Amino acid sequence: MNENQAALARKQLERRLAPLRAMTLAVPPKGWIKAIRESLGMTARQLAARMGVAPSRIPAIEKAEVTGATELRTLRQAAAAMNCALVYAFVPIEPLDDILRDRAMQKARKDVARLDHTMRLENQALLKSDLDAEQQRTVDLILSGSLRGLWDEERDHA
Repeated sequence: MNENQAALARKQLERRLAPLRAMTLAVPPKGWIKAIRESLGMTARQLAARMGVAPSRIPAIEKAEVTGATELRTLRQAAAAMNCALVYAFVPIEPLDDILRDRAMQKARKDVARLDHTMRLENQALLKSDLDAEQQRTVDLILSGSLRGLWDEERDHA
């Protein structure tokens, strides 16, 4: 996928994610499975029969959901057994372009700091305005190219 296609795909995804980001959805303390099951007046035994599992599995499934140890497959199965749809999404805390710009800025700061250090060692210190301009140029360069290396962690060179 080229950079223009990636930017367009990111923009389309962002449009779909924006309403989700604005939502605050509190998970019931007992978990969704138990909350929905009880709201439907369904017993654990009845849910087990609908899921095709042993009745003793339901408390374990409900506990696993609350502790975060459940599998998506199990959640889908429980949702279907209660006439529900499982909604699963990663919702970025901030817009995708902002995340990319912040990461590019982090990398640019490191690059410009190395450049500044080298120039100072050579007694050729740059002005702050020059460093700021170079940092912005670096951010723009990073964001205009392939984003593949953006998330590579750099090792400190000792």
